Amino acid sequence: MYGYEWDTTTWITYTTSILPIILIGLTVTLKAAAAGFGIALVLGLIFALLRRSRIMVISWTTAFIVEFLRDTPLLVQLFFLYYVLPDFGIVLPAFLTGALALGLQYAAYTSEVYRGGIEAIPHGQWEAATALNLSRMQTYRDVVIPQTIPRIVPAMGNYLVAMIKETPVLSVVTVLEMMGLANMIGERTFEYLVPLTLVGVIFLFLTLICSAGLHRMQKALPKAGIPLR
Repeated sequence: MYGYEWDTTTWITYTTSILPIILIGLTVTLKAAAAGFGIALVLGLIFALLRRSRIMVISWTTAFIVEFLRDTPLLVQLFFLYYVLPDFGIVLPAFLTGALALGLQYAAYTSEVYRGGIEAIPHGQWEAATALNLSRMQTYRDVVIPQTIPRIVPAMGNYLVAMIKETPVLSVVTVLEMMGLANMIGERTFEYLVPLTLVGVIFLFLTLICSAGLHRMQKALPKAGIPLR
């Protein structure tokens, strides 16, 4: 069947036959991006706070880790986690390895976003917290972080979109997301146009939906900040 000139009916039949397989890859893509972004949000905040530590050993060590993660390719980190860690007795499932690699890579970027948002808080806010005898943890929790969130939403949204588009890299460690499945379909049917086009269109819709949702969220967030309790 393949290798011959196709008519419209054949194209439609082929597209509908592979669409369920691509959608299975879509669920893997979304799960990997969600898990990686969750790791990046939490770990990025931890990195940002540790870099502001008054203990120089902690702040310098954290700065080194962040720079290392930012300046090494995601593919290298992915190979290290999946192929090198087993030599030390640490064996991780492929999906967890992919999500962790995405999370670590983007935690380095989100930490800088957090740090920029925190440093943008007016100095008077810090002085007011000191005057109220708030502890450092209370200051971050009740004063700084709530005001930081509205400032960093656009940048965080950009990284979410970038992370979604990075998920095809996970196929190198056998995580069968959309792109990996599309390549497998192309190898078996010798027809790459339809599966790759489907994947491209789905990625386009995903990024457009994320961008629109984040834009609405940005408009809905109060400028004065979000109370965390």
